Amino acid sequence: MTKLSQQPTVQTHVSRRAFLQCAALAAGASSAAVLTGGEAPVTADADPTPRAAKASSTPGAATSDAATSDTAKPKTTAPTWKYAICNETFGDWPPERIFQFAAECGYAGVEIAPFTIDPDVRKIPPTTRARLRDQAARAGIELVGLHWLLAKTRGFHLTSPDPAVRRQTAEYLRELGRFCHDMGGRVMVFGSPQQRNLLPGVSRQQATDYAVEVFRAIMPALADLDVILALEPLSHRTTTFMTTAAEAVAVAEQVDSPNCRLLLDCLAMSSETIAAADLIRTYHRHLVHFHANDRNGQGPGMGDLDFDAVFRALRDVGYRHYVSVEVFDTSPGGETIARRSIAHMRSVERRLTN
Repeated sequence: MTKLSQQPTVQTHVSRRAFLQCAALAAGASSAAVLTGGEAPVTADADPTPRAAKASSTPGAATSDAATSDTAKPKTTAPTWKYAICNETFGDWPPERIFQFAAECGYAGVEIAPFTIDPDVRKIPPTTRARLRDQAARAGIELVGLHWLLAKTRGFHLTSPDPAVRRQTAEYLRELGRFCHDMGGRVMVFGSPQQRNLLPGVSRQQATDYAVEVFRAIMPALADLDVILALEPLSHRTTTFMTTAAEAVAVAEQVDSPNCRLLLDCLAMSSETIAAADLIRTYHRHLVHFHANDRNGQGPGMGDLDFDAVFRALRDVGYRHYVSVEVFDTSPGGETIARRSIAHMRSVERRLTN
């Protein structure tokens, strides 16, 4: 790990509309259409990340029964989500090669782990951010957002009892929001298990209060940047804080902002006592992003998880955001994982449609 330097904050705000116009010029109309994101009217193929004006679908506006069992009426329409894949799947491949290969496989987006660019996001200059945008646009790929937000950093901790550490963590999350915005991304996934673990002497209630404080502090900046923070419940084998979907939703409801939502991850859901499909149906009103992986840590279809049940639940609740492949066992190789994952997900789609 690299120790964070105290360098001046990089201010690199880029107009989303200007970015889309540049993307259209560089990649042609078809690629520009892929990158329209929230600028376009919401359709079955769009990625309708909610804005403040859509408060009725947000945790802040939802009533408490949104966190209880909410059985959706089955739909007969085809799935309406798009597929993305996380860039660290490909090891040391250069970003341009990742974008091109992902597009060839049929993915619409790529999700970025910031540490693969630089362990300190503040050191990523405007030229690098512009290059990533341009390379993705030329490949017809949308940079969906960020995950592994605090991986390979030092000095940051969500549930620290030290107010100074919490303030520094909030400021770094704002910087990550700027980086996400500068690349045209809309979602920041808060996983980072080590940087949220309960520390000695900190109770679960205290940790919750600290986390809510940090997240509330960054909401105004994320709202200005049009970026959503997606809280990711993780297995109790991975972390000691926010280990269930219910806990993550409880935190999001206390933050009480349309820019604080929920991510569900297949591997993490497999550690819960409630079936994955039931978790999706219960908490779908909070759901803004989804990680697809199998119970063995590899890609969808490379283990024994029942993706028919998972995707049926996503379809039935009308999920219309990204399904992003995130793996933890890359031993089969990035190419194999990417190809087999999307092939399996497409085959499930066909079964649901037929």
